[in-house]
Amino acid sequence: MESQYIWRHHTYELQGNQCTSTLVKHIRAPVDIVWSLVRSFDQPQRYKPFVSRCIVYGDLEIGSLREVNVKSGLPATMSTERLERLDDEEHILGIKIIDGDHRLKNYSSIITVHPELIDGRPGTLVIESFVVDVPDGNTKDDTCYFVKALINCNLKSLADVSERMAMQGRAGPTNRV
Repeated sequence: MESQYIWRHHTYELQGNQCTSTLVKHIRAPVDIVWSLVRSFDQPQRYKPFVSRCIVYGDLEIGSLREVNVKSGLPATMSTERLERLDDEEHILGIKIIDGDHRLKNYSSIITVHPELIDGRPGTLVIESFVVDVPDGNTKDDTCYFVKALINCNLKSLADVSERMAMQGRAGPTNRV
């Protein structure tokens, strides 16, 4: 099933000097819990450890912008991102970075969340993919390595938070963007 989800939602046509990759995480928590965190465009800090603050401009809908402040230790302090896709039925979130004091130009990502059984219990398969320009002076391998390290950290944190919520028996709100 992973390969079908990847083929369906996580393929990109690379343009020029870009790199892409797809990462997968199996989480021991039901899909409703995981999706309640992923879909929180206005509160990425609920599971993204490098985000210190998020401000959303306008109504929460496709095309909405958020300004994300990044914790120290990374080569950036802020990023402006646009909500490109939000599908609550298929559990798909798409985001594009449109500005910021970082080198991630033309960055887009898709996160999909899929129910699965893990050891006979409800679990979740999370797939995140991205495409980004390779900055001058960097290689495709270096750029992909950096972005994959950030995403892997976010996915590990997503798993930790989701699994803790599942143990406490709460899903959180799912009717917000």
